[in-house]
Amino acid sequence: MLFFKRQLPLAIAFFFGMVGFFAQYIPHHSFEALYNELISWVRLLYAFALILGTYSLLRLHSKRIERKAPGFGYSLVLWAGFIATFAAGMYNDGRGFLAGQSDSGMLMWIYDYVFKPAGATMFSVLAFFIASAAYRTFRARTTAAGMLLASAIIVMIGRIPIGDMISEHLPILASWLMEVPNAAVKRGIFLGVALGVVATSLRIIFGIERAYLGGD
Repeated sequence: MLFFKRQLPLAIAFFFGMVGFFAQYIPHHSFEALYNELISWVRLLYAFALILGTYSLLRLHSKRIERKAPGFGYSLVLWAGFIATFAAGMYNDGRGFLAGQSDSGMLMWIYDYVFKPAGATMFSVLAFFIASAAYRTFRARTTAAGMLLASAIIVMIGRIPIGDMISEHLPILASWLMEVPNAAVKRGIFLGVALGVVATSLRIIFGIERAYLGGD
């Protein structure tokens, strides 16, 4: 029983990890075909993960409704939204759920007039939190914070029409800050993330990282 819980998942992770690794470096049609087949399997896993995630989310909010936990009204809204969206998708403007999704049905109406405005509202509210966090962060208590504050002021003023009115050099300086120092920092962050992904992948392939097994 321990073999199926520990050794077999580790062996599967090692095998498919190494196949995916060597498929990137061995220019042979058989490896390319095997890699494309694995990509198709990954898409199937995504579909099952979506079903599992949906079940987990609904189960979590069902428990909150049963316990009448603080904020359980939001859970009711989630359930109502899920049922309405699912029903609209299944009905599919009278075409049936096996047909292609209608571009003018109830599901698209929910997406255009409920989901999109709700998303825009969330991002607009987030802007106030970003402004508040920026105000607290840009207190020039150190040299680095002072440089950050000066750069932020130059970029913000240089990106609006009043910056060009103050000086024609402000927009140029703002563009230089975004394209040179900012781009360099972003590339460094992306390289760090890429190295972290490689390190984590190797730890999983060689069985060092076993958190997905639920133990160790």
